[in-house]
Amino acid sequence: MPGNTFGTALRITTFGESHGAALGVVIDGLESNFPIDLDHLALQMARRRPGGNPLGTKRQEPDSVEVLSGMFEGKTTGAPLAIIIKNTNQRSGDYHDISRLYRPGHADHTWQQKFGIRDWRGGGRSSGRETAARLAAGAIAMQILEKKGIHIQAYTISIGNILAHKRDYDEIACNPVSAPDAEAAILMEQLIERMREEQDSVGGVIECRITGLPSGLGEPVFDKADALLAHAILSIGATKGIEFGDGFACASRRGSENNDQMDADGFLTNHAGGINGGITNGDTVVFRTAVKPTSSIGMQQKTVDMEGNERTIVVEGRHDPCICVRIIPVVEAMSAITLLSLWYEQHGR
Repeated sequence: MPGNTFGTALRITTFGESHGAALGVVIDGLESNFPIDLDHLALQMARRRPGGNPLGTKRQEPDSVEVLSGMFEGKTTGAPLAIIIKNTNQRSGDYHDISRLYRPGHADHTWQQKFGIRDWRGGGRSSGRETAARLAAGAIAMQILEKKGIHIQAYTISIGNILAHKRDYDEIACNPVSAPDAEAAILMEQLIERMREEQDSVGGVIECRITGLPSGLGEPVFDKADALLAHAILSIGATKGIEFGDGFACASRRGSENNDQMDADGFLTNHAGGINGGITNGDTVVFRTAVKPTSSIGMQQKTVDMEGNERTIVVEGRHDPCICVRIIPVVEAMSAITLLSLWYEQHGR
C-alpha cells in the first residue's frame, strides 16, 4: 500500500489504524540540534484530540506522544524522529453490527474494491484519526518555522450557511469554533449542537493565514508552493476543495481588477494570496478549504452490504457533528510540513 509518505526535503510517513494499538509518524530530514518543546507539542495535540472540544466527539483520548528516536537531551539529532500515539479508548464493538455494510460517505466501499479487505473498526487507516500522527509532525515543523519568524493560523469562517463577517484574529482563541467573529461563533455553536441533537452533521470552511514567509519558496511547473499546499490540504480526508487568495472570485474579474499592483512599499493588494507563479512573493499566504459534513451520522440511510444486497444503516458510536472544530490544527500542521520542506530546499538546514 503506497501513499503513506509526504514531502521531499522533509518527509513524513504515518502508520497505524483508528482502532489499532497506536498511530505513529516517522519524520525524516529535520535539522539537527533543534530543541523540541514537548509542552508545546502536547498543547497542539490537545487541540484536535477526541474529547478535547465540547462540540466534538465524546470519545476520550489523551493523545500523548512518545518519542522513540531522533531526539537526545531534548534536541533533534538529525536522525529520523519517530513518534507513537497510543489508542486507549476504542470501542470497536460499536461497529460490529455494520461490519458487512458500507457506510455512506466513507471509504468502506472503495477500500474493499481496491484491497479486497478493510478494517471495519471505524475505518482503520482511512479514519480521520490518522491525522493525529500528522499533527505530531506538523507541530514540530511549526516550532521550527516560528523560530524563523513564520506563523501559521487557521480558523473557521463558516459553518453551514453561517458566515464570519469579521476578521478579529484575537477572538479566535476565545470561542470553541475558533472563529474570528464573536457573534457568528455563537450561531455556529448553536448550529453544531442542533446537528448533534438531530443525529446529523454539518460542514464548513476553514481559512488559513501564513505570515512571515520570505519570497522565493516553491519551484516553477510541478512543485509550485500552492500546488504542494493544495496536495497537503486535500490529503486530509474531510477536505473537498481549496482556493488561494480570492480564489474562484477571480474568474469573474478583469485583469485590471485582479492584478496585485505594486509601489515602492510593496503590493497594494493581495488577490493572489501571497503566491505568484508558484513562488511565494513575501506577502501573506491565504487559502481556504471546504470541509464536508462528518460522514458518520445517526440517521437511517440506504446502502448495500458486501454481497450487493440493499440494506439500511444507522452508524452508532461517538462522532463529531462538525469536523471543522478539530481539523483546524491539522490544516496548520500540513501547511507547516509543506513549507518547512520548501524552506530546506531553498535555504538548506
